[in-house]
Amino acid sequence: MSKAKPAPLAPDTFIGGYRIIRKVAAGGFGLVYQAHDSAGQQVAIKEYLPSSLATRAAGELAPQMLPDKTSLYRLGLKSFFEEGRSLAQISHPSVVSVLNFFRENETVYMVMNYLDGAALQDFIVTARDVNKNKVFRESTIRSLFDEILRGLRIVHQHKMLHLDIKPANIFITDDNRSVLIDFGAAREVLSKEGNFIRPMYTPGFAAPEMYKRDVPMGPWTDIYAIGACIYACMIGYPPSDAPQRQELDRLTSSMARLRGIYSDNMIEIVEWCMALDPLARPQSVFALQKELSREGERRYTRPTVSDKVKLQFGSIMADAKKTVNTVAAFAAKPK
Repeated sequence: MSKAKPAPLAPDTFIGGYRIIRKVAAGGFGLVYQAHDSAGQQVAIKEYLPSSLATRAAGELAPQMLPDKTSLYRLGLKSFFEEGRSLAQISHPSVVSVLNFFRENETVYMVMNYLDGAALQDFIVTARDVNKNKVFRESTIRSLFDEILRGLRIVHQHKMLHLDIKPANIFITDDNRSVLIDFGAAREVLSKEGNFIRPMYTPGFAAPEMYKRDVPMGPWTDIYAIGACIYACMIGYPPSDAPQRQELDRLTSSMARLRGIYSDNMIEIVEWCMALDPLARPQSVFALQKELSREGERRYTRPTVSDKVKLQFGSIMADAKKTVNTVAAFAAKPK
């Protein structure tokens, strides 16, 4: 039987001078509410409440920390608070605005602008059902990620990493702005401590180094996720996750199918960002921005009939190899 999730704050609850209207989202590391400030303005409030470390009964305000998880809870709490402090110093239209952050009820609350719109993930799902050959036009992708990279560059200049970039965390507002939301610093800190189970990052968007302990992360880690998001905008689905790619990497063959549909430069950008070796990726957002802006140098290489046959044959052989390896592994298991 699975553990009950912490109960959200009830509507009309007052915290820090804000009135809760409703819960709008929940994840493993917190809850997000729509709320009103003292002037009646609409805001979003994110509450630190990791479901693996604490619980809360309906009608209660303060979380109850699970036995032997207190130190981890407080470590994540400190990181979440510092994240709020850092984000409050950033003012950029492509980065979620933190208006306030405060401690109350044995937890921390981050007050942000309330955004009307939808996540990039929603647009991808809708678009892929309409467009069969390509999900988004190349000009749309370049424009969208140029905007996101401008914000991410400011984040990195403040010595922060996002660590959870994915289409669900890129928000497209009703006035056509692209905004990075839901930073993952608390997640990352907790994942490094003791025997705590490493948080499951969204498959396909997490760089290989995020699956390992004591491996340095940097701008190149977020850049891998940017490449994966561009891939999703081109194909409509996330790429294979990093551990699977390290076993059998099909990125090049997947991208080869898009030749003639997207420019060679666009395809090369994705492969560059998603290199399994961190040193083989762009080492800064500026380097990626420079490449993404090369619109005047687009070439389209259409695959020949021979190339298409090779791609199809390669896919069949890869599937066969995977099947053989699975059977061999099963046969090797002790009876």
